[in-house]
Amino acid sequence: MLKAISDTSPLLYLYRIGGIHWLSQLFEQVWIPEEVIRELDAGRSRGYDVPNPDEYPNLRAVNPKSMPSEWLVLDLGIGEMAVIALGLENPDRIVLLDDMLARRTARAAGLQVWGTLRVLLEAKSQGLIDAVMPYLNSLSDSGMWMSTEIRNRILKLAGEC
Repeated sequence: MLKAISDTSPLLYLYRIGGIHWLSQLFEQVWIPEEVIRELDAGRSRGYDVPNPDEYPNLRAVNPKSMPSEWLVLDLGIGEMAVIALGLENPDRIVLLDDMLARRTARAAGLQVWGTLRVLLEAKSQGLIDAVMPYLNSLSDSGMWMSTEIRNRILKLAGEC
């Protein structure tokens, strides 16, 4: 079974659309760096409804051994840098990232990258959901921006257009 490392946004968006439990069905285990946990805790302390990693048994806090200092010049968040660093130390794991720059950086480093939309497609492929369209709508309502082109491509890949 696949293993992953997740940034904050995939956890948050999947939680908001009621799909965070798909992670336990798609991945044996999902590692989340302490930086991601801190970002979630900060959101919760500000009154936002965010997932509590302690409530999901397949989410495990794991930190990278080191963070490349040259990444500080990039416009990446600390959680994204931690996810990519952990991915470099564990290249057999899929990294879950939504931010475009973070995704490009991870791919350039040779990592396998999935975003929230790929998780959605995999959930349909594995029979966890019947259709992606309602979830795309929920993601948009939850604040995820996606172009019409990306939305149409996801629907086409899902066989829904």
